[in-house]
Amino acid sequence: MPEHEVLTDPSDPAVQRLADLAKPARGTVRTAIVEDPEPLVQALRAGVRFVEVYGESTREFPADLTALCGEHGVPVRLVDPAVLTKVFRSEKRPKVFGVASVPAPARFSALAEGAGDVLVLDGVKIVGNIGAIVRTAVGLGARGVVLVDSDLATIADRRVVRASRGHVFSVPVLLETRERVARWLGESGLRVVDVDMDGSLSPESLGALDEDVALLLGAEKTGASDVLQDLATQTVSVPIDDRVESLNVSVVAGIVLYARSRRHG
Repeated sequence: MPEHEVLTDPSDPAVQRLADLAKPARGTVRTAIVEDPEPLVQALRAGVRFVEVYGESTREFPADLTALCGEHGVPVRLVDPAVLTKVFRSEKRPKVFGVASVPAPARFSALAEGAGDVLVLDGVKIVGNIGAIVRTAVGLGARGVVLVDSDLATIADRRVVRASRGHVFSVPVLLETRERVARWLGESGLRVVDVDMDGSLSPESLGALDEDVALLLGAEKTGASDVLQDLATQTVSVPIDDRVESLNVSVVAGIVLYARSRRHG
């Protein structure tokens, strides 16, 4: 493994920059922290630009990540554990992390490219669910994900990056208003299918639809808004035991995406 510079001085300007980044973001976010090896690898492969990547000095830095950083011209430095404690304070301290330039927000035009279904999450706010759905969308061939009323300021939110294992950069993920999404859905030509507790289609019937569709999912308790539900031409539900009130939205998303992926074998 190549020798990496080690940051040991808490007053080093680089340490202060990291401490500022570790604080909750306010206003426009231009750089963000991506933590843990797998999200870093996925973000690098997706073309995200990194200023620098860091690792804890008392642990061996992953050789494959060193090689990937070298391929992309990203400097790697190690940080003393005491300095990391100063940077992240009471938060969970990542052993490996990078400082990334936040990609420009994705636009609807990005969804016009390629094939696959589009997921529209209306009012889904729990970042763990959002990250899990994005990761599943990538794994099961969705074209992109549109987030409406998610309360996120950026897709580079550390919690979403962590929950998606870095795959939030692998497909277009849009942060949009309900009105703009309604207009785009009306113009896109995609059949809108509302995933709802009282849907008329089964996941198997949904999987039999030949064309790409827009899958609309709302929050677990409230469902999608009337504005977007009114655009749906069909509804689908996942049958469950009466003892269970509802399923987590990320679980439902996984079931319907799997059903859709089966149409291609």
